[in-house]
Amino acid sequence: MRVARLSISDFRSYPSVELELDPGVTAFVGPNGQGKTNLVEAVGYVATLGSHRVSTDAPLVRLGAERAVVRAAVLRAGRETLVEIEIVPGGANRARVNRAPVPRAREVLGTLRTVLFAPEDLALVKGDPDGRRRFLDELLVARAPRFAGVRADYERVVRQRNALLKTAGASIRAGRGDVRTLDVWDSHLATAGAELLAGRLRLVQLLAPDVAKAYSDVSDGQGEASISYRTSLGEDLAAGDPVGRDLLAARLLEALSKARPNELERGVSLAGPHRDDLQLNLGPFPAKGFASHGESWSFALALRLASYELLRADGGPDGDGEPVLILDDVFAELDTGRRDRLAALVAGAEQVLVTAAVPQDVPEALEGARVDVMGGEVRHVR
Repeated sequence: MRVARLSISDFRSYPSVELELDPGVTAFVGPNGQGKTNLVEAVGYVATLGSHRVSTDAPLVRLGAERAVVRAAVLRAGRETLVEIEIVPGGANRARVNRAPVPRAREVLGTLRTVLFAPEDLALVKGDPDGRRRFLDELLVARAPRFAGVRADYERVVRQRNALLKTAGASIRAGRGDVRTLDVWDSHLATAGAELLAGRLRLVQLLAPDVAKAYSDVSDGQGEASISYRTSLGEDLAAGDPVGRDLLAARLLEALSKARPNELERGVSLAGPHRDDLQLNLGPFPAKGFASHGESWSFALALRLASYELLRADGGPDGDGEPVLILDDVFAELDTGRRDRLAALVAGAEQVLVTAAVPQDVPEALEGARVDVMGGEVRHVR
């Protein structure tokens, strides 16, 4: 799998850009603030319908423009698919596949798969649980796009249940409100939450061996990394064998029942996948708070490398589903050892897109095509 052509209009700083992209490595080189990351961000948006830099779409549209358009010609198993996404801040984004409109933009998910390394990845280790939950959910969607709908349904249920807890909480506590409405939303949360939770539990089980190996590779064998899933339903569930959705739904309903007095008091849902965390350990200790800066970087890289290995395995023996690797200004953040080991591990990928401030930031193992980016101008250097 690779991107053969990228076209953007009114995306970030660019009025218009057209790029032909080759297999192998392409390095986008130029000083900071010139638009290198904007280009790889556009590729990532086609794959995920989101940005690794901002949480909303509004900053992606060039100042003064009403909308942005991103087009990518994706080659997979010798077939080309054209994906077009129109980004409309404050409205519903629109998408087309091979010039034909699709009912919902999320139906393009799965056409292109990417794994993106960026300086922001350090927050996967040092940051709050929401970033680690997002990491799991984005990988779930990359492997099985139907989880985009599952995730959206669950988030909608939590929002509406929280709104009910806030508006009706006082009445229910006083015995004047109708608790049956809350029971209905408990059932909705348990049903949607059980499917999301089952997906995450299975994903962590599959990902764990690759994380351990990738950490060893990046750190040159210095330390043992492990991951586990910490749920709001108890340690026994997270550590056990895969659990069916019906049992997970029952456990969620039980947890919601126990939490209800506190939920009515606080006005928020206190049980469910939105309260869970991906536990990262180095040896017997949690990485957050114990890992050094270098160890934290190794763990963050291991999470991305493990994601790449899992998605590549999903592509089958012919490898037609191997994801595009994006390394956004990551080498400048790494010491020489980690930098060289990471480059060696990814050099053989079908397509690697790298951004760097100067050519010297691109390791020798990743020599390939070069695109100079300066003042909004994009120029191929072969």
